[in-house]
Amino acid sequence: MTSHDVVSLVRRAAGEKSIGHLGTLDPMATGVLPLLLGKYTRLAQYFGQNEKIYTGHIRFGFATDTFDAEGKPAGEAQPLTRTLDELQELAKHFAGAMDQMPPVFSAKKLNGVPAHQLARAGLPVPVKPARIFIHNFQVLSLAGDTASFTMHVSAGGYVRSVAHELGEMAGCGAHLSSLRRTRAGLFTLDQAVTVDALKQASTDGAFEQLMPHPRTLLPDMPSVTCDEQTAGRIRNGMQVNLPEFSAAPLVKVFTGPTEMIAVAKRVAGTLMQPVVVMG
Repeated sequence: MTSHDVVSLVRRAAGEKSIGHLGTLDPMATGVLPLLLGKYTRLAQYFGQNEKIYTGHIRFGFATDTFDAEGKPAGEAQPLTRTLDELQELAKHFAGAMDQMPPVFSAKKLNGVPAHQLARAGLPVPVKPARIFIHNFQVLSLAGDTASFTMHVSAGGYVRSVAHELGEMAGCGAHLSSLRRTRAGLFTLDQAVTVDALKQASTDGAFEQLMPHPRTLLPDMPSVTCDEQTAGRIRNGMQVNLPEFSAAPLVKVFTGPTEMIAVAKRVAGTLMQPVVVMG
């Protein structure tokens, strides 16, 4: 199942055409896929470059052209001669800021065209190194030629590339054999809605019961409730005075318990300027 497949499923379940994601998952991967629906797509800018946490497995013995199990072997198979302790030492090289070469089979766009489309067409793929930050990368166990791992990486980081480079360092090649995203920014796996639940909601017409409460979104922004007269001014893009609950530069503006109408920035004191109007 691709990320696009999930979006299509949510579109049917929610009856909502406008859906955006906060970072795709590779087809072989599972885990957290944050989606924004309807008017909430306007909030994408505030979720920023979210860090990710992954778990998965790396198979040693040969590399692939895609850096994962869906690709073709990129050389002769070689036995893994490294111990778990040695692999754990090699993993320590992947820490902090570094320049990482993305896989040519990726969704990274080059002049508006996904790199994987160029690669599958046999065309040159001029990918360039990207600056990323790996907060934590640990090889946890080793069973035969397959190691389990956990990784905490900045947005834009490719776990597949780390698996590939670790295989080169181990001297036998390697590729990513499984991947699960357990966290994407503020969103965790235990908060996620399963595909089965989405399908059931689509059948029952109970999709709204799966949605988080709007006031829980973007928790760093305080929530402010205004009256209808003030809401009208906000909808017209006008500056308004709102109760000052904190010194936060941005606030979420509601007209009731769940009806979010805007994000406003502090101009001075309690004077706020709407910067995103949602309705």
